[in-house]
Amino acid sequence: MLVEKGLVAVPLGIYSAVRQYSIGDHTATVLGYIGLATPNFLFALILLYLGHKWFGMSVGGLFSPEFEDAAWTWARFGDMLMHLWVPVIVLGTAGTAFQLRTMRATLLDELNKMYVTAARAGGVPEFRMLMKYPVRMALNPIVATLGWELTNIISGAPIVAIVLSLPDTGPLFINSLLNQDMYLAGAMILIYCTLVIIGTFISDILLMILDPRIRLEGRS
Repeated sequence: MLVEKGLVAVPLGIYSAVRQYSIGDHTATVLGYIGLATPNFLFALILLYLGHKWFGMSVGGLFSPEFEDAAWTWARFGDMLMHLWVPVIVLGTAGTAFQLRTMRATLLDELNKMYVTAARAGGVPEFRMLMKYPVRMALNPIVATLGWELTNIISGAPIVAIVLSLPDTGPLFINSLLNQDMYLAGAMILIYCTLVIIGTFISDILLMILDPRIRLEGRS
């Protein structure tokens, strides 16, 4: 999911901001709003239907029935990859659409600031100026929220995990709440909170590397 956001959301957000009101910008905007408006579980159901209708295969779960209890082989690994693309796309779509809109809005705000005008007036090449200054500043909100993704990687969206029959901690957490197993539910909440803290710490380190202003504030 992180790779999907980095390879899709950031480049599309940069393109949309630089080519504002172009056909590509409008296309990315429409796709972004569709991604934000479509519930993940509904998108999962659509992909399950299309996978069965067009390819004649069940893409739910992580393995086909014949590989569920089999030993690890290259065939089982390939079967897992055949099933893995659906949860990756489903869980990454909404986040990618949100980050795309965030990147576009933040970069547009940066491009209208005086330091960009001064850099252009000083003869700095457009691409170098764009990547070295505005893009780095526009990445701050995206990097700041990377810590929240650790829990999504471990648990996924619980409803999506149930729809896709994924053997992760999302359905386990819901079942523990339904069965009033407070010890298991409390332990999982503790794990999620720990992951958020670790992810936030990693985000802070990345922000310090990305933005020199944060390092200067820390020294002062």
